[in-house]
Amino acid sequence: MKHYSPTDYVNGLEEYKVLQKAGLEARRIVASFSKRFFSEHVPCNGFSDIENLEGPEIFFEDELVKALSWKYYAKKILYYVRQQKILNNLKAFLQQPDDYESYLEGAVYIDQNCNPLSDISIKDIQAQIDNIVELVCKTLQGMNSCHPSLAFKAGESSMIMEIELQSQVLDAMNYVLYEQLKFKGNRMDYYNALNLYMHQVLIRRTGIPISMSLLYLTIARQLGVPLEPVNFPSHFLLRWCQGAEGREGIDQSYQLLRDSLDLYLVQLLLLQARLYFPPGNLHIQTLEPGQHRAVGYLVQHTLEHIECKKEEVFVEAKLRSDEKHRDVCYSIGLIMKHKRYGYNCVIYGWDHTCMMGHEWIRNMNVHSLPHGHHQPFYNVLVEDGSCRYAAQENLEYNVEPQEISHPDVGRYFSEFTGTHYIPNAELEIRYPEDLEFVYETVQNIYSAKKENIDE
Repeated sequence: MKHYSPTDYVNGLEEYKVLQKAGLEARRIVASFSKRFFSEHVPCNGFSDIENLEGPEIFFEDELVKALSWKYYAKKILYYVRQQKILNNLKAFLQQPDDYESYLEGAVYIDQNCNPLSDISIKDIQAQIDNIVELVCKTLQGMNSCHPSLAFKAGESSMIMEIELQSQVLDAMNYVLYEQLKFKGNRMDYYNALNLYMHQVLIRRTGIPISMSLLYLTIARQLGVPLEPVNFPSHFLLRWCQGAEGREGIDQSYQLLRDSLDLYLVQLLLLQARLYFPPGNLHIQTLEPGQHRAVGYLVQHTLEHIECKKEEVFVEAKLRSDEKHRDVCYSIGLIMKHKRYGYNCVIYGWDHTCMMGHEWIRNMNVHSLPHGHHQPFYNVLVEDGSCRYAAQENLEYNVEPQEISHPDVGRYFSEFTGTHYIPNAELEIRYPEDLEFVYETVQNIYSAKKENIDE
């Protein structure tokens, strides 16, 4: 209901029809993703169907958060849909005139762009900052109960000119931020991306110069103290202006802050590109003449100009009835437990012998196993979110199966029955005889378990 205005007339029946239509369209698109991209990551041009959707986006998003059977691809589509909306907002922000001073807004847009599935809003971030401002005001009142900053209302941008009054505000801010709330710089893990996201900086109370400076600048401005960005090698700092004097360079300083936000975004986008796309598949179009803001162009076109071209590879079905597979004891969809490390997992693939290279076999010390690498190995999704390749002798049935919390479960399976996972159509094509073995295995396990209980 937060997407409807209380003053607007809404035809409930017509809205419901639009909702139903969006649901059908969402199911159709997600089903097509499972068939088209089961063997590879979804390329950027794979989202072309979504760009032509009709109707409110919120209905489509709502449908995407449902149903285990296609959660894997639904999450990818939901990520794309939300990120496109955020990128449009960020592009509009970057095109604002240089005197537009809502730098917190820019930082939050960058945060949203990198975390589109998280519930991050400017309103919530501002509310958390307002809470800090309130704490500063309480401290300030103890210093000077008549301080003019105490009379400021939310949204006001008044500036205090007296240096002594400014100094009192900064003293109160420093006490609240660094003594009371324990905000600090992250010296041990400086390059962790969490240090850049404003919502994480507020949660963890940890950041780096640019994120901490943006927070400090925002609080100081709300309390009437003018601060300016300073161009310092390798870091981003703030300067206390101390009144109206010495502010002739304010425009250049704020332009520095905008440029820093631009660089901030470029670094995050390039990091994402390196993480998700292999070398040689990243192509960013050269800037057009007259583009006054490079990042605006980069944001708009990065996803559009990344090409992931992969040739379709024929995958031969693995039949349990084949003689070379006679030693394979377990089947896809079974919930297993590792005998040595104790983790729970689900099987999503198997080989009749270890198919990894000699270096992997040596590094993993596979030769020390009683059966070495000449035994079946299984691809498993582990409850900690990792994917592993485990030897058959190290696995055993989990007699108390539970759902495996792994982001890729929906890529391979359509349903959890309470005892095992049901493979989706694409995985079943690869292992057409496994499901029958799963049913037989589960029945034998629980028959034996019932007999033990009866005894």
